[in-house]
Amino acid sequence: MKIRKAVFPVAGLGTRVLPATKAMPKEMLTIVDKPLIQHVFDEAKEAGIEHFIFVTGRNKGSIEDHFDRMYELDATLEARGKKAELEILARDQPQAGAVSFTRQQSPLGLGHAVWCARDIVGDEPFAVVLPDELVLHKPGCLAQMVEAAQQLGEKSNLIAVQEVPADQTHQYGICAVGNRHGKMFEVAGMVEKPAKGTAPSNFSITGRYILQPEIFKILGTQERGAGGEIQLTDAMIGLAKAQKFYGVEFAGERHDCGSKAGFLRANIAYAMARPDLRDGLREEMRKYVEG
Repeated sequence: MKIRKAVFPVAGLGTRVLPATKAMPKEMLTIVDKPLIQHVFDEAKEAGIEHFIFVTGRNKGSIEDHFDRMYELDATLEARGKKAELEILARDQPQAGAVSFTRQQSPLGLGHAVWCARDIVGDEPFAVVLPDELVLHKPGCLAQMVEAAQQLGEKSNLIAVQEVPADQTHQYGICAVGNRHGKMFEVAGMVEKPAKGTAPSNFSITGRYILQPEIFKILGTQERGAGGEIQLTDAMIGLAKAQKFYGVEFAGERHDCGSKAGFLRANIAYAMARPDLRDGLREEMRKYVEG
């Protein structure tokens, strides 16, 4: 099962990190020296994705600009002999025709955002990557999922899952665990934010999915769910009646960058993973921790 396309829902308002996102898309907030959207783009590229589909909304134009060439900047850097900076920009530049943008014109939730990409995805399996969730690991989370999909060799759907403390399961979508296949298991059921003490396991659904195109038909007729939005989890529950779902326990450190605390932790974690920044940052943090 080859996965060529990935959908990035980037139309959200980023209300959890206001006021930073009042005039800037949350996906353009930086983790060290890259915006969130670049981190997940790189993860998808590493996983072999060939076509990157961004579902945007109002005031998200800077995301399109980020993946475009800025000739004035290139010319200025070249004139100043900034070869290293030019190489960074060239490395991050998508190939011509590899990026598509479509609009989610109403804030109707994640499921609706994915549905908005239906005509670009077409009739083939695809990935969904949520930009405000980062996984620090090589190979990346999506690459691990693509490898798992290839091992299965069957038409199926995959969800990245991670164990969370039992007293936090009410904050997440949760999978019920069926038959195990190494680091994967058959999903025996899904529930969105179960009431405390009722979760079927402590495996939470994280922001990486590989889905079959039949999900679009379900999303197209689905009624609004929690929060008055079209929920992707509800559509997956419907699709699971006809197709298998597998949970993939990925290796790596997950960071929820949609919250202020998670955003700060991600900056520290990604900086500490950089040999050129690690020692200096450790010294600076020591001043605050020991002070």
